[in-house]
Amino acid sequence: MTGWRSLAFAGAMLASAGAAASPVAITEHVRAELIADLEAAKPGSTITLGINQHIKPRWHTYWQNSGDSGQATSINWTLPVGLKAGGILWPAPKRLDVGPVTNYGFENEVTLLTEITVPPDARPGASLPIKADVDWLVCEDTCIPEQVTLTIDLKITAVDQPAAQGAARIEMARALLPVQSPWPVKAEIEKNTIALSIAGIDPSRIETINFFPLDWGVIDHAAPQPVTRNANSLTLELKRPDEKMPERLRGVVVLKEKDVDVPRALSFDLPGTPSSMTAIPRGLGTDANVALALLWALLGGLILNLMPCVFPVLSIKVMSLVSHSRLSATKIRMHGLAYAAGVLLSFLSLAGMLVALKAAGAQIGWGFQFQSPLFVLFLAYVMFAVGLSQSGLLAFGSSLTRLGNLLSARDGYAGSLLSGILAAVVATPCTAPFMGAAIAYALTQSPPILLLVFAALGFGLALPYVVLTSFPRFLRLLPRPGAWMETFKQVMAFPMYGAAVWLLWVLGLQAGNDAVAAALAGMILIAFACWLAGQSRAFKSVGRRVAAGFSVLALVGALAAGIVVQQADGTAPQAQMAAGKIPFEPYSPARFDALRAEGKPVFLNFTAAWCITCLVNERVALNQGSVSEAFADANIVYLKGDWTRQDAAITAKLSEFNRNGVPLYVFYPAGRESRPVILPQILTAAIVLRETGQIRKADAR
Repeated sequence: MTGWRSLAFAGAMLASAGAAASPVAITEHVRAELIADLEAAKPGSTITLGINQHIKPRWHTYWQNSGDSGQATSINWTLPVGLKAGGILWPAPKRLDVGPVTNYGFENEVTLLTEITVPPDARPGASLPIKADVDWLVCEDTCIPEQVTLTIDLKITAVDQPAAQGAARIEMARALLPVQSPWPVKAEIEKNTIALSIAGIDPSRIETINFFPLDWGVIDHAAPQPVTRNANSLTLELKRPDEKMPERLRGVVVLKEKDVDVPRALSFDLPGTPSSMTAIPRGLGTDANVALALLWALLGGLILNLMPCVFPVLSIKVMSLVSHSRLSATKIRMHGLAYAAGVLLSFLSLAGMLVALKAAGAQIGWGFQFQSPLFVLFLAYVMFAVGLSQSGLLAFGSSLTRLGNLLSARDGYAGSLLSGILAAVVATPCTAPFMGAAIAYALTQSPPILLLVFAALGFGLALPYVVLTSFPRFLRLLPRPGAWMETFKQVMAFPMYGAAVWLLWVLGLQAGNDAVAAALAGMILIAFACWLAGQSRAFKSVGRRVAAGFSVLALVGALAAGIVVQQADGTAPQAQMAAGKIPFEPYSPARFDALRAEGKPVFLNFTAAWCITCLVNERVALNQGSVSEAFADANIVYLKGDWTRQDAAITAKLSEFNRNGVPLYVFYPAGRESRPVILPQILTAAIVLRETGQIRKADAR
């Protein structure tokens, strides 16, 4: 104790004496020194600097992941113009158990290395004054934050230089840096554990082994890490703190071998699994992972038929089933296969776009195409045209008539194919249970697996129709075709118009009122073109050609609305898209981090105007009075992330939960260290109250 206080006093006296440059600083607990491997550096070379710390006995500083508590050492470099500093090169840490808390850090002595790059145009003979502001937290039973400033002067030289005094300590520090594992490393992630295996190693030579994760919260830091030794491998069993699946497992394994004084540190970075639903039981490999993802995709596509976004196409499917019920069994089955082919073609095309965008480095997710105002405009036109067809406006013949009949699925196998395509297109704004896990997994895999998962999703959507058409005797139970079909067809045109109106609302949120006005003008031109094409049937040949020309001009004018949409500034207030009873704030990473730092309970709602499931959940669950009162009583802060347009911050947050689309609902209970609760994709008020811990309070009222 006396020696350390003498050193600290000497350091303080040195500082008060006004030393111009000091590579050494001494606090009450740490002696720090800035060292270099060379006295001078050549232009275009790299030199290594180190912060060497001698730590007071029984005290410790922290690694880059400090474990259950603590704070990593940081270095802020002040360098001459042109020099660049890399990040800290961290040596392998030790487990530091303090009661029930386990930290990762350093005792006695440690050297933190940094590579400094000298520019090629550096002038020989010039001086390089370098300053490092170093902050650390040093702890025993109590923790003391400390800061020092260290300086050193190096020279630029044209010739090779001998090693500096600090070179030996820097080389010792290099020997402690983790290296890539020479042996295969495998991680199998279960619900509560991670089995980390190293193959090809002689387990009899290993005395101790410990895993240190680079990311906080991946494992329970204080839990024991039991080892299973096999003939040529060993496995560490790591306890997980919760069921949230890590996107990746990266860290350092430290091995102490027999008859070797210096432990060996091995680094690795492995992909994790996309969600708790796709966790793989121990012993199952990649084939099982793919099989599970295909099962979730099939179930998700099947449930997608029940989602509200598919409702506008139900009339087409019902009319198709009725009109086909009196055909031969073979033709009925062919219509079912044509419909399935349309669905699969759409999903595979979507998967192909995802592969291309991923290859280009884009951050995308499910329903990404609805973030494009031009796509929303196009789909609004399609829905409007289908509605016109079902209303009978295209009932007079011509190419427009044939297009309308195809869209309303009344023109042979091509109609069934197009109705399948339309069903798939309008289904993409929705998500269903099981889908999130399958899509998240697919987007982390190779293109063939991604295509396979999306094919399973499409097959799930088409499956009910395929089953019905595969057993034609069930279709005999439907009403016989007759005059009622025309009335039913016209009535069901109105859901199509409703879908077009909804899409215009989405367009307004994305691109503003000017875009909506342009789209409405385009719809008027489409209606005029359809009407004129029908009326022209009574004209003579010259009149029909003139009418056809005006019809084409009207359609070109409708397409020109896309120019207005593309140029719109899109400053519409998206935050008001689904205002309800619960006051909310727009989501931002800064606001979320501030609330978490204060320990306040936070409810996150990631939504989009084009996500009908999201809007239904808000209407039937989140905007209910019982939920509003419970949130107010518990002081729960409600943050809403609007993904209607592309938003990198929301995309990044979704990826934290291994999601690639909305909706996503996450509740963070009060307390800085509280773990998030992920709510189901289909909500009721009771589910929200239960998952946020407010159900009893609501019952009490």
